[in-house]
Amino acid sequence: MSRPGGSTGTGGTGGGSWAEPHGSWATAERTVLRRARFRIGVLVGVLITLLVALVSWVAYMVLVHAQNEQIDRELRYTLSYGTPTAPPVCAWLFALDDGRVTAGPVPAPPGFPLRADLDAAVASRMTTERAVSRNGTRYVIRTQARGDGAVQAVFDTRYQLSDRRHLLIALLVTSSGSVLAAIVAGTAVSRRAVAPLAEALATQRRFVTDASHELRTPITVAYTRVQVLIRRGAASGLPADHRKGLEQLAATVRRLGEIVDDLLLSARLVGSAAEPVREPVDLVGVVEAAVAAKADRLAEQTVTLEFQRPAGPLFVDGVASALRRAVDELLTNAGNHSPAGGHIVLALGRAQRGRWIELTVTDNGDGFDPAAAERLFDRFYRGPGGRERRSGLGLGLALMREVVTGHRGTIEAVGRPGQGATFTLRLPESTDTAAAAGAAAGAGAAAGAGAAAGAGPRREA
Repeated sequence: MSRPGGSTGTGGTGGGSWAEPHGSWATAERTVLRRARFRIGVLVGVLITLLVALVSWVAYMVLVHAQNEQIDRELRYTLSYGTPTAPPVCAWLFALDDGRVTAGPVPAPPGFPLRADLDAAVASRMTTERAVSRNGTRYVIRTQARGDGAVQAVFDTRYQLSDRRHLLIALLVTSSGSVLAAIVAGTAVSRRAVAPLAEALATQRRFVTDASHELRTPITVAYTRVQVLIRRGAASGLPADHRKGLEQLAATVRRLGEIVDDLLLSARLVGSAAEPVREPVDLVGVVEAAVAAKADRLAEQTVTLEFQRPAGPLFVDGVASALRRAVDELLTNAGNHSPAGGHIVLALGRAQRGRWIELTVTDNGDGFDPAAAERLFDRFYRGPGGRERRSGLGLGLALMREVVTGHRGTIEAVGRPGQGATFTLRLPESTDTAAAAGAAAGAGAAAGAGAAAGAGPRREA
C-alpha cells in the first residue's frame, strides 16, 4: 500500500495522552445505519409535527379573524344605532351631549368612559379605536362623532379570549398526541427506508466473502503449479528470461492471493456483529513470529531487520491471529517502501505514560507525502509513485487500523518524503493479571530463554 501521509494518527494523538479510538469498521457501519434511521425518523417526525402545527395555527388564526370581525360589527352597529339605555350584550355605550356624558342602566367597568377620547372626537370629528387591558380582561373602545356630540362604545372581549384559550388547550393536546404519532410513524418509515441499505451492505459482504472463498482454492493451485514450473525449468535448463517470466507470474499470483485475503478479512471484520472472544496475548511472541515469517522475503530485498525486544512478555487483551495480521502489515508496509540495503527497526515495550504497550516500526524508505496525510488509512487509497513490488488494492493499512481499533488501540504514522517513516501501534496492557500470569507460565522455559536473549537488540536477516 502506498504511503500518502506526513504525520497522521488514527484513534490517538502524537505524544502526550492518547484518546480512546473510534469504533471498528463493523461498529461504524452499524452506526451509519442507526444514524440514517434516526435522521429519517426525525425528519418524518418534524414534518408531521410542522404540518400539525401549521393546521393548528391556521385554525387559531381563523377563529381570531372571525372574532375580530364580530367585534367590529358589534361596535359599528352600537355606535350607529344603539342607545346608552339599550346596549348590546358585553358592551356599553356612552354619549356626550352639551358637555354631559350619558350612560346606560348597567354599571360600566371601572375606568370608563374615556372622557378624553370623547372630547377629542367632538373636536376633530374623527373616529378613534383602542384596546385596553384592565380588570382581568381586554376591552375594545371605539369613539366617533354623532350629531353635535360624540358616542363611545366599549366591548368586553372576555368570552372571545376564553374561546381562544380553550382552542389553544385543545390544539396543544392534539399536537402532543401528534408528536407521539409522528415519532411512531417516523420510526416505522425510517426502518423501512433504511432496510434496503442494510440489505445491500449485507449482500455486498456476502458476495465478497463468497467470491473470496471461491477464488482462494484456484489461486492456490495456480501458485503451486507455477512454483512447480519454476523448479522444472531450473532443472531442465530453461532460458533465464523464461524463468524470470515464470517468477513474475508467481509473484503476480501471490499478490492476487493477498488481495483476496484482504477482501475476505475486510468482509469478516465489517460483517462480524458478535464481539470476538478476547484473552491475554503475549505481544512479544506475536511480533517474534511475524519477524520470523518476514525474514526471508526481506532478505531477498537485502533489507535488514532489527528487533529491539523487551526483557519479558508483554500481554494485551485480544485475538492473537488478528494482532499477528496487524504486525505483518506493519512489516510488509515498511519492506515495500524500503530501498535495497535498507534498514527496518522494530521496538516493543511499555509506553512512558499509562498502561499501554507500544510497538514502533521505523524504516529509512520513501517516507510520506504530507499533502495526502489525511488519507493514509483510507480503504483502497493508493499513493502516487512507487516501485513495482508494491501490491494490493490499498486495504492493508485500513485493515490494520480495523484490527487496532477493534482492540481499543491507536495507530500513528510520522514521516517525511525521502526520510523514512515511523508507525507507532499502541494497545492497552492486559488488566487480567491472573490470566496473563497463566499464559506466561504456559510458555515454559522457551519464554524465559527468549526473554533473556532479548535483553539487547537483535538483527534479523
